Amino acid sequence: MNFSHKGIQNRKHQLESAATHRLHKLQLIGIRLTLIGLIFVSLFAGSFLIGMYTSILSSTPDVNSIQIVPKGYTTTIVDSEGNPIQSLVGKDANREYVTLDKIPENLQNAFIAIEDERFRKHNGVDTQGVLRALTIGIKNKGDFTQGASTITQQLLKNQVFEGGEENTLFEKIKRKLQEQFLALQTEKKYSKNQILEYYLNTINLGQNTLGVQAASKRYFNKNVSDPFRVCGSCRHYAEPISVQSDFPSGEKQSETHNCFNLYEKSGIYFQ
Repeated sequence: MNFSHKGIQNRKHQLESAATHRLHKLQLIGIRLTLIGLIFVSLFAGSFLIGMYTSILSSTPDVNSIQIVPKGYTTTIVDSEGNPIQSLVGKDANREYVTLDKIPENLQNAFIAIEDERFRKHNGVDTQGVLRALTIGIKNKGDFTQGASTITQQLLKNQVFEGGEENTLFEKIKRKLQEQFLALQTEKKYSKNQILEYYLNTINLGQNTLGVQAASKRYFNKNVSDPFRVCGSCRHYAEPISVQSDFPSGEKQSETHNCFNLYEKSGIYFQ
């Protein structure tokens, strides 16, 4: 054995090289095991999510078995000559159905502009709106309150999913997935005009006032089909209502401004 200074240095270098090599080898093995573990976890998580997604969709109601036509209407009592005497209104029944041709086009466009601006273009799910809502939610640190539901989805939520009154996050996610899937099927079965007509006869416009006909009678004392005039602004109607106003019945209304804002958005008011 060479115990000279040079020999000792050479031996030291060999040992350090071997140790370094073993360390690098162990590090490489560790990296490989980590990657394998991550791949395994990803595959497991992916399989779990796919299985859960498939299970949720498989429990979605069949589009041919659901009822999206509004139900529950105001009962009117008439005398022997057919003159109205009294109207009876129950929970979820304050509604008078009107066909789409009786609803002013400006009012239709107002709802579309506010609720679902790409209604005429999408196939039931507004992908652009969903991406926008996700982006805003991420920017707001997980606050996913930005809506992305289409008019079709809102109709389904009200008619099929009981208004979306979930108690847990999982139930809400489940309903949203089923709602989107069913919206795609619904738009294959019904025309855009049919869906819009059902929606405008379903939407709650404050204090159990269901549909645009009931809202028009309550807030304007007019049928929604009555003649109207186009004007530049309806703020003289909207501003007082946006706070609180007294109605003939004596109750205070704080939600009715939604209906007036829609008319203002459409630029119309009743004569």
